[in-house]
Amino acid sequence: MTADRTQAAGAGDEAVTPTPGDVTELILQDIMAGILAPGSWLKQIDLERRYGCTRQEVRRALDRLAQKRLVQHVPNRGYHVHAPDGRQASEIAEIRLILEIGVAGRIVLNAGAPDVAQLRHLANEFDRLVLEGTLMELYEANLAFHSALLALAGNRELVELVTDIRRRTSSAPVSQWRTRARIEQSGREHHQMIAAIERRDGDALKDAITHHILQR
Repeated sequence: MTADRTQAAGAGDEAVTPTPGDVTELILQDIMAGILAPGSWLKQIDLERRYGCTRQEVRRALDRLAQKRLVQHVPNRGYHVHAPDGRQASEIAEIRLILEIGVAGRIVLNAGAPDVAQLRHLANEFDRLVLEGTLMELYEANLAFHSALLALAGNRELVELVTDIRRRTSSAPVSQWRTRARIEQSGREHHQMIAAIERRDGDALKDAITHHILQR
């Protein structure tokens, strides 16, 4: 995975040289590294200079990060890095536990061999991206796995609701994945969920979901 950057952001910094199309990832890496601190305002002109890109490229990147709740857009003011709210994060984790544990039994009953194979494919793709992908690609792969998992409950509204709830706090790369070890642990937990489903063990699936959401 792309290494964190350690240089401080400011007018005197040397520009980070991006490859085509990766401005979003560069901004995300700097958020992860703490260079763009929680709550800090992101001036587009400063980002243009830092990453050596155009205003349009910066705006597209900020819009994409805002969609993922990694930055927040304030009308007539601009964008700032999402500032985590510990109370909100804790309460949303509790809501997720209620919803996702509540359908664990249905997931186990509904999952067939093709469903398990699809979940394993998505889990393996996440694992591959830990070594080869960007943080944004990992984020998308993680959402894909969890959406497929919850879809097995047979309730499309549930999938959309949980996805929306997840996005009310800062997204996974920032709020959960502070270290590579935590990313790798998330990958192992995906496979634990799959193993529980294969065994038709609803209690084990509940335990795996609980550990995953609470980051134990």
